[in-house]
Amino acid sequence: MTDRTGPAQGPPPGPGPASGSPAPGPGGGAPGAPPGCPSHAGAVPLSGTAFQQSPSELYRSMRREHGAVAPILLDGGIPAWLVLGYAEVTYVTGHDDLFARDSRRWNQWSQIPADWPLMPFVGYQPSVLFAEGAEHQRRAGVITEALEGVDQFELGHWSRRIADHLIDLFAGSGRAELMSSYAHALPMRAAVQMCGMPAGTADAEDLVHDLRISLDAHEGDDPVSAYVRVQERIQRLVKDKRSAPGPDVTSRMLGHPAQLTDEEVVQDLITVIAAAQQPTANWICNTLRLLLTDERFALSVSGGRLSVGQALNEVLWLETPTQNFIGRWAVRDTQLAGRQIRAGDCVVLGLAAANTDPQIWPEGRIGAENSAHLSFSSGEHRCPYPAPLLADVIARTAVETLLERLPDVVLGVEPEALTWRPSVWMRGLTSLPVRFTPVVR
Repeated sequence: MTDRTGPAQGPPPGPGPASGSPAPGPGGGAPGAPPGCPSHAGAVPLSGTAFQQSPSELYRSMRREHGAVAPILLDGGIPAWLVLGYAEVTYVTGHDDLFARDSRRWNQWSQIPADWPLMPFVGYQPSVLFAEGAEHQRRAGVITEALEGVDQFELGHWSRRIADHLIDLFAGSGRAELMSSYAHALPMRAAVQMCGMPAGTADAEDLVHDLRISLDAHEGDDPVSAYVRVQERIQRLVKDKRSAPGPDVTSRMLGHPAQLTDEEVVQDLITVIAAAQQPTANWICNTLRLLLTDERFALSVSGGRLSVGQALNEVLWLETPTQNFIGRWAVRDTQLAGRQIRAGDCVVLGLAAANTDPQIWPEGRIGAENSAHLSFSSGEHRCPYPAPLLADVIARTAVETLLERLPDVVLGVEPEALTWRPSVWMRGLTSLPVRFTPVVR
C-alpha cells in the first residue's frame, strides 16, 4: 500500500532538489529532447477520452504499433516512455541500477513549469517513495514490520464494523451512491484506525475529510490547504504516540530499531494511508461494478463458482485500480525492448497493459486463481508485504458485507451511463448509484 500509488495521488510537491542530488529539479539542468525528436516519432499523448474511458483498446493499439515500449507525451507535450509488456515491466522494476525512483534525475526538468499538472506525481519528496538503495530498504523495512504487526482478523473486525456503520446510514433509503458513501469511506477509516486514531472521533473524521480532499479533490475544494491540515494532524498523532505508544502502526514505526525521525515517520505514514485508500476504494468499486453489470461474473459469485476473494483477484487482472505508475528514471543510457532509453528519461509503468499482455494470456483467458498480476508492482519498490493482504482484507470485507446486507442491490442507472474518472493513472468510476429494498435495522 505504498510505492504502487503514492505519487499518483500524493501530496503537493515537497522541497526542491537537495545539494548532491542526481540531477537538478525544476528550472535547472540540461534541456531534454523536444517532443519531435526521432526517438519520439509517433508518440501517443497519455491523456484524452480514449485513455480515460477505454484504455484497454488504446493499449492494444499502442502495442501493435510500437511493441512492448511506446513513446508517449505527458501533459504539456513532455516526452516519456510507457512500458506495456509484462516481461518489460518486471525487468524495469527488477533493475533499480538502471531504472531508479529519484525523480531529480529527470532530463526534462528545464521544460517543466512550476504549476505543471503532474507535479504532485513526480515532485521529489523526502519519503520512502523516492528513496533508493540502503535508505529505501531502511524506510521500507520499518513500514513492512509495522504492517506485519496488524492482526488481520482484527482488521477484518474493524472493517466489518465500519462497513455496517456506513451501510446503516443509507440502508433505509433504498438508494445509495456507493463511491462516496461506501467504497471511498471504508478503506480510509480502516487505514486511519490501523495507524492509531480510533474511528469515529472528531479528530479522525476531520482527518478522513481532509484526506479525501487532498487525494480526490472536487470542484471548490482546496487540496493544498487540506494536505497541510493532514500533515499537522499526523504530526500530532506521531507526537502523541511518541509519548504514549499503543498497539498500532504509528507506534511500531516510532519504536523500530531503525530509529526514524518524527518527520520521516510523518512522511511515510501519509504515504501508507494515502496508498491504502484510493486504490483500495477503486478496487472495491470496480468489483461491485462487475457484479452489477456482468451477468457471468455475478452468477459465478452468487453460484459459488467464484469466491469474493477470487472475484477481487480477477478485477486486479482486468480493471486494476492503478493503471499506470509514474515512474522510473533511467540512471544511464540503456535499451529496453529495442528502444534506446537515454539517461534521465522518464519510464511510466503500464501496470494495466502488462496485466493483459497477450504474451502471458495467449488465449485471452484470465485466471481468477492466478495472483501473478502486477497490480501491486514488483521488485524492491513494490507494495511491501503484507500490504496487499491487508488491502485484500478491507476490500473483501467491504464487498461481502454489502452483498450480505443488501442482497437485492441493483445498479441505479443503465450500465452505459456509468463514467470513469478522468485519469490515466487510476481506474475508478465517478459514481456508482444503486437501488435496493430499504432495510431498517
